[in-house]
Amino acid sequence: MEHSTCILEELKQFVIIDAPQTVYYIPDFISEDEESYLLQQVYKSPKTKWTQLSGRRLQNWGGLPHPKGMLAEKIPGWLQTYCEKISCLGAFSGKMANHVLVNEYKQGEGIMPHEDGPLYHPTVTTISLGSHTLLDFYRPVSSLEGEAPQTEENRYLFSLLVKPRSLLILQDEMYKHLLHGIQGCTQDTLTDKVVNLSANGALTGETLTRGTRVSLTIRYVPNVMKTKLLLGRK
Repeated sequence: MEHSTCILEELKQFVIIDAPQTVYYIPDFISEDEESYLLQQVYKSPKTKWTQLSGRRLQNWGGLPHPKGMLAEKIPGWLQTYCEKISCLGAFSGKMANHVLVNEYKQGEGIMPHEDGPLYHPTVTTISLGSHTLLDFYRPVSSLEGEAPQTEENRYLFSLLVKPRSLLILQDEMYKHLLHGIQGCTQDTLTDKVVNLSANGALTGETLTRGTRVSLTIRYVPNVMKTKLLLGRK
């Protein structure tokens, strides 16, 4: 719990108790006007800012995280506001977020189960814009022999329903030990495996249709490189 203790008291009401430690889920963290403004800014960004991947496209702001250190770049004001807002909640143990990944998932696009890895402070915070999604969580592939086949299906544990304008914070075991991914589908039927239904006022059996979702993944990269060292100048 070492990281969670740094989160301000007022966040405790947003803990999802049916998930492992620790998930904070804040519905309506931003207003509809803020959502519209942020989407406008994302799509106003220069075309060169987009990187096309097989299942989605993304923008990288703040620098490129690297094992030797991130060469920091200035984050634009429209994102810096939210870096500050989330950092002020204590999400990064008193540090200021310095990296934002903007992902665009069109209807039917997803991402393979993955972990965020050691380049970041062990907390990931995500603001969702435009559409809901279901974020699925998995046990990592185990090295134990004699277990059932290590299929995605066998390793699946539970899901979180992430609605537009919400803030999701993952820490501790949720960050360090579990993988998370998004199925590439156009509709989601909610089951009792979705552990934050009540936080969303949602019911099992409901079917939600996905649209285009833009996520702002806001993180703190501890290892930042000084420009002159990178360029080998004295």
